[in-house]
Amino acid sequence: MADWYPAPLPSQEGRRFLVTGANAGIGFFTSARLAGAGADVVMTGRSAERLERAANAIRERLDAGAGHELGGSVETLVIDQSSLESVAAGAAALAAGEPFDGIALNAGMVHTPRRRETSVDGHELVLATNVLGAFALHARLLGHVRPGGRIVTLGSLSTQLSTFRIDDLELERGYDSWRAYAQSKIANQVLAFELDRRLRAQDAPLLSVVAHPGYSISGRTPFVPGVNEPTRGTRFADELQGAMAQGKHRGAEPVLHALTADDVAGGQFWGPRHRTKGAPALGRPTRTSLDPAIGRRVWDLVEQATGVRHGLVG
Repeated sequence: MADWYPAPLPSQEGRRFLVTGANAGIGFFTSARLAGAGADVVMTGRSAERLERAANAIRERLDAGAGHELGGSVETLVIDQSSLESVAAGAAALAAGEPFDGIALNAGMVHTPRRRETSVDGHELVLATNVLGAFALHARLLGHVRPGGRIVTLGSLSTQLSTFRIDDLELERGYDSWRAYAQSKIANQVLAFELDRRLRAQDAPLLSVVAHPGYSISGRTPFVPGVNEPTRGTRFADELQGAMAQGKHRGAEPVLHALTADDVAGGQFWGPRHRTKGAPALGRPTRTSLDPAIGRRVWDLVEQATGVRHGLVG
C-alpha cells in the first residue's frame, strides 16, 4: 500500500470509520489508507459486487503486510443513498455495531443524468442521492459517533462556479446536469457548516468539517484491478492535465486530514494547497456556504423532504 500513499498516516489502530461511496475514487482511497493505518472501516455503496471488489483489493494489501500488523480491517454494507428506506435500514444496521470515530460523507453522483430524473421517493435524483440521503444517514448516526469524532462532508470546487437556487432545490423550474451537481454540492456544504453551528450551540463534543479533493481524475490515479482501470486513452488525456490535476489517491488526502489530524477544528474547509492539487491546507468556502440564514432554511427544507428530524435545534 505504500506505493499508493507516499505520505504516512499516523496509526489509527483501535479507531472505527464509516466511508460512504467507498467502492471507487476518493472513497476507496480514503478507506484503503485508513485501514492501512490500522483502522476498522465500514465501506458503503449501492453495489454489493463493486463494494466487494474494492474491499478485496484493500484486504489483499493488508494481507501482504501493509497495515495488517496494526489490525486494520474493512467490511462492506450496501446502502442506496437515493432511497430513504435503504438509508434508514443501513443506518439501523450500522447503529447495531460499534460506534464510529469518524464518518466521511463521500457518496454521491458525479456523472449526473442529462435529463431530470426522480428517486423512488419522488425527489430529483441528484438531490436525493447527494444531499437528502447523506443528511438522513448522518442524522440517524449522530448519536453513534464517539466524543471527539468527526463528520466530514465532501465539498467541491464546483460550489464556486454556480449560483444556488434555494427556492428550487428540486430543479423543477429548469434542470441541467451541471447545475444539478453543483447545486447539490453547495447544499452539502451549507448543511455541513450549519451542522457545525448547531453542534457548537449545544456544546456537543463532535466536529463537522468540509473537505474537497481539488481536481482529481482517474487517469492520474494508480491502477487498482477492479477499482480503477483507466484506458490508455484516458491515461494519455489526463496526463496532459498534469499541471492542474492530481490522482484520486491524492484527492483523498484532505479528507483523511479532516478525519484524523490534530490541527482540525469544526467549521473548517480543507482542500489541496494549490486549490486543484497539492497537500492538504485550510481554504475559504463560498459566502453562500457559510451564510447562517441560508443554512437554517436549507436545513428546514431537507428535514421536511426526508422526514428525518436531526435533533439539533438551530
